[in-house]
Amino acid sequence: MGIICIILSAFCFALMSVFVRLSGKLPTIQKTFFRNLIALFFALFILKKDHIPFRITHKSNRPILFVRALAGTAGMLFNFYAIDRMVLSDASMLNKMSPFFVILFSFLFLKERLTAFQAITVICAFIGSLFIIKPSFSNVEFFPALIGFLGGMGAGLAYTCVRYLGSRGEKGAYIVAYFSAFSCLFCLPFMIADFQPMSASQLLCLLGAGAAAAGGQFAITAAYTYAPAREISVYDYSQLIFTTILGYILFGDVPDRWSFFGYAVIILMAVLVFFYNNVWHNTDAKKS
Repeated sequence: MGIICIILSAFCFALMSVFVRLSGKLPTIQKTFFRNLIALFFALFILKKDHIPFRITHKSNRPILFVRALAGTAGMLFNFYAIDRMVLSDASMLNKMSPFFVILFSFLFLKERLTAFQAITVICAFIGSLFIIKPSFSNVEFFPALIGFLGGMGAGLAYTCVRYLGSRGEKGAYIVAYFSAFSCLFCLPFMIADFQPMSASQLLCLLGAGAAAAGGQFAITAAYTYAPAREISVYDYSQLIFTTILGYILFGDVPDRWSFFGYAVIILMAVLVFFYNNVWHNTDAKKS
């Protein structure tokens, strides 16, 4: 279920990127606000439907919930900042550092075991993603790149907190609602100060982006509550595949041979991790 949820999340976030691109030139803070506003409505609806109170389950989780919301908001804003000021592929690559930070933070703070095999597969998947996005840092200024790197770190810390909160009994809908409300309140004064009127098509695209992001947020929240980060974070790279397919269908973007090589590497790593977690690892456990 963790694998299925994170792949579904990757597809939703790829769809969100398409809607954001279709929405045209609007302030980043405005796009971020709508992205989280729609997610908030979805989360509140789920809370009401499932009769889940909008309150924390354990008071001891409150600091982690705040860190999740703050880190997630910072990661999102930093990523958008980098996208606006540097080569898009570079910004995307820096944001894709988040799974590595998830593994690092899970190992440091959650004390989750990391095997050499799992580490190697994650590294190989990272190398495969390089063939797809082909980052070029030669003309990138240091500060935007640093901000983008910190964005990946923020996202990784946020997902690690989700894993912890899920294991401590916090409902996924509540985690999403808290994060979305926090992000909206954070963005609201900045959006009011720099609000740009939108056409009907732009508004529809932002609503679509928010709905897709809500689906992705719920899916990734569920993913990290179903399984340890070290076992499923590699599947987040499937977003690159979905983005490439949607880009070709909607915008006529055609990947080159290096991108296809990257797809092959990532799919191979996904298959190896699947067999390791579901066949080899279980066989070793039975022997022991």
